[in-house]
Amino acid sequence: QVQLVESGGGLVQAGDSLRLSCAASGRTDSWYYRAWFRQAPGKEREFVAAIGQNVGSTYLADSMKGRFTISEDNTRNTWYLQIVRVVPEDTAIYYCAVSYSNTYWNAGSYNYWGQGTQVTVSS
Repeated sequence: QVQLVESGGGLVQAGDSLRLSCAASGRTDSWYYRAWFRQAPGKEREFVAAIGQNVGSTYLADSMKGRFTISEDNTRNTWYLQIVRVVPEDTAIYYCAVSYSNTYWNAGSYNYWGQGTQVTVSS
């Protein structure tokens, strides 16, 4: 079992920066990918970014390049999503997740999910 807890969401203004955190506990070995997804109202959950098994291996959705950065701490049990110059379209629930399969962009490949943290961007 893996427990994931997100934090760092809230109400921000357009143009601000934001850092979300995901803390993992439990069975934290053997996973292939640690990731962030987001789900806006009325839309499907979409891939944002992921970290692979190899240190330094990161993946970003094409639409997220330029404003989103994924990183991790030295323990590799906490990872972050930095968003700069937020826009109202970033409003969504942001979820962290871990996968034991070798596909990082597909939400269906992820085995454990956090409860989500709400990010609301006002214009």
